[in-house]
Amino acid sequence: MDKKICVIGGGLWGQNHIRTLFQMGNLAGIVESTPQRLDELLRQYPVHGFTDVDAAIKWGFDGYVLATPAETHYPLGKKLLERGLNVLIEKPMTLSSKHSKQLIEIADRTNARLMVGHLLLFHPAIIKIKEVIDSGKIGQLYYVYSNRLNFGTVRTEENIFWSFAPHDISILDYFIGRPATKIAAKGAKFLQDKIYDVTMTQFAYPGNVHAHIFVSWLHPFKEQRLVVVGSRGMISFDDSSLEKNILYYKKQIGWLKGQPVKIEQPDEIIDYEKGMPLTEELKYFVENLDKTIEIASGKTGHEVVKVLETVQELISKDW
Repeated sequence: MDKKICVIGGGLWGQNHIRTLFQMGNLAGIVESTPQRLDELLRQYPVHGFTDVDAAIKWGFDGYVLATPAETHYPLGKKLLERGLNVLIEKPMTLSSKHSKQLIEIADRTNARLMVGHLLLFHPAIIKIKEVIDSGKIGQLYYVYSNRLNFGTVRTEENIFWSFAPHDISILDYFIGRPATKIAAKGAKFLQDKIYDVTMTQFAYPGNVHAHIFVSWLHPFKEQRLVVVGSRGMISFDDSSLEKNILYYKKQIGWLKGQPVKIEQPDEIIDYEKGMPLTEELKYFVENLDKTIEIASGKTGHEVVKVLETVQELISKDW
């Protein structure tokens, strides 16, 4: 994997990309508009440094990771893709479905690779849970819920749903494999006039499958819990736990003489090979620069942005 990648943005999440790509041997450039911050990064990672994107474009790297604030994703992504350059754009892909669709069209026209940073699609536990669902181990899929809760980081440009929920929307799409037919949502604002701090969103899918996403950055402790419920069993995974175990609960409701009866057997831990999702994501990006991006593609990012827009409209009308 001798591809040379340039990371645009040296902030909190950008530095994670920088560190991981450096460890992989693929980091070749960093773009950071603040000279002092750029100097700090270059002392730690001796690669080419730039204070503006245009200079990095002229250098001609094999791929670019766009880890800048969400409001810059469209203009910077467009600039790169119009030149036929391969880009991994952090989530959310853009702040409007119109713009995300345009980026897909540009990438198709220029034959550029476009990928979106839906990190959890590369999480070994999420991949394993999908395998368990598809195997029939939990029976018919009933519902899925995700809690993504923490104290901070509070955003001033995007609300909690745009900031936290893209991960969970991508997981629901991955697990269920079909778009929601109905969406309902409520939110609450406490800290800023136009920014929601807490949202609860419900989804209905074909086949009587349901889901909900609860996100908040005003929560006393961190929780990244995912629960999947089926007719023959249930799965729980908390990514914020130290163990990061996938727990399988062999529980179901049977019927005896017309009355519901609980059927429970010992729980078990489902084994899976643990790994770093960001490493797996970036490996996939690097390995597919000359191929086709199928996982976390631009189309996937666009579908997530459409849901984000829908929920934004719903919570805005609600109050």
